Amino acid sequence: MTGAASIRTVGGSDVILSPEQIRAFVAEALATADLDGRSICVIVPDATRSCPLPLLLRSVTDALTGRATRVTILVALGTHAGLSEEQLAAHLGYPAGQLAATYPGVEVRNHEWWDPEQLVSLGRIDEVSAARLSENRLRSSVEVTLNRAVVEHDVCLVVGPVFPHEVVGFSGGNKYFFPGVAGPEVIDFSHWLGALITSAQIIGTTGITPVRSLIDTAAAMIPSKRLALCLVVRSASTDVHALSFGSPEAAWAVCAAVSAQTHIRYVERPYRRIVSVVPRKYDDMWTGAKGFYKVEPIVADGGQVIIYAPHIASVAETHPAIQEIGYHCRDYFVKQWDRFGHYHWADLAHSTHLRGAGTYDERSGEDSRVTVTLATAIPEDVVRAINLDYLDPDAVDFGEFAADPDTLVVPDAGEVLYRLR
Repeated sequence: MTGAASIRTVGGSDVILSPEQIRAFVAEALATADLDGRSICVIVPDATRSCPLPLLLRSVTDALTGRATRVTILVALGTHAGLSEEQLAAHLGYPAGQLAATYPGVEVRNHEWWDPEQLVSLGRIDEVSAARLSENRLRSSVEVTLNRAVVEHDVCLVVGPVFPHEVVGFSGGNKYFFPGVAGPEVIDFSHWLGALITSAQIIGTTGITPVRSLIDTAAAMIPSKRLALCLVVRSASTDVHALSFGSPEAAWAVCAAVSAQTHIRYVERPYRRIVSVVPRKYDDMWTGAKGFYKVEPIVADGGQVIIYAPHIASVAETHPAIQEIGYHCRDYFVKQWDRFGHYHWADLAHSTHLRGAGTYDERSGEDSRVTVTLATAIPEDVVRAINLDYLDPDAVDFGEFAADPDTLVVPDAGEVLYRLR
C-alpha cells in the first residue's frame, strides 16, 4: 500500500485483488478517515458499470458501523431510469424487501433527477468562469444543482469504478456528483461541452479535460466533506485491478492512470466494419450507444459500426426528445442552433456522440464519416426515422464476420476503448 499521506492505493494494471485484500483495504482506509459521529452519504453507480458493488458496500458499511450517525446509499443515475426495489436489491446485494438484514440502519435512494424537490442549488458558475473552464467554447453561466441528500450529510463518499468516458475523458471521481446526482442544467452544460470537443477527441484523455475542470469546479461548491473510493475493474467482470482512497480528485487520478493501461486496446489499422456486441446491462440506446463511442476511433473513413443488441427495444425512454431530434453530427446542431438550442443539451450531446464525426452545411446537407447500423429490437421505421441504418438482428451472421479480415467483432462492448496504435 503506497501513496502520499492524503491518498491510499493498492493493486495495479497487472494485478487482480482478492476479496480479502479488498475488504482489508477498505477497512484500513476508512479507519483513518475522520468519520466518527458524522452522517455519511455513499454515492454509488447504477447497473450500467461493471463493479463488485455488494462486496464494496458490505466492506464500507462494516467499517462505518458504530461510527456514523446515519448512512444513506444514493444511486448515481445521472439521467438514467430509476431502479425498482427488485433492481436495487440485485444491484446492491440484498434479498428484495430485506435491506435491513444486509445493511442495518442504512437507507437507499435513487437519484430522482426528475423531481425538482430532490434538488438543491449550490449557486452559479458565472459566465467568465464558464468561458475559462470551457476554453471559450461556452459563454453562459450555469446553475449548479445537486441531490439534496449530498448537502444534508456531513460526508459524501463516492464508491465507483473508472473507465474511459466519451464526455469527460475518464469517468469516476467528481463525475459521480456531476452528472451522477446533479440537476439538469449542469448536466446539459457539461455534456454539450464534451460534444463540442467531440467524443473521439476527449475519450480516454487522462489529464484534466475542460469537462473535468468544470465538474471539479462544481464539486468544490459542495459544503459536505468529499471522499472517494475509486477502483479499476476488469471489463465485463467484478475483478478489481486497483483501489484508491482519498479526495475525489486524487483517488480518480490514480485510477484513471491504471484504467488507461487496462481499458485501452490498440490495433494496427482501421477496420471497415466493427460489430459491437452490447451486453444486457445496457437496456436502451441511451446507454447502449457506448458500443459506438468506444470503437469510433478505429473505424475506417466510410466504414460501418453495427450495434448488435437484440435485447434493446427502445431508444431512450427517459429522453423521448431523441426520437424527435434524431442522430446527427455536431455541426448539424451548431449550424442550426436557432432550431435546436432549446432542446436539452444532453440530448443533443448523446445524439452527436452516437452519430460520430461529420460535416453539415445548408446546401449540401449532412455528411457523416461512418455509418451507424442498429441490429436491435427497435423497429426498422423508428431506426430510419432517427437517421440511423437498420439491420435485422436475426440476419446477423457472425460466421461471415469472423471470415472477413476487415471486420472486427467486439464482445461485451462499451467499457474498453479501442484506438489506433
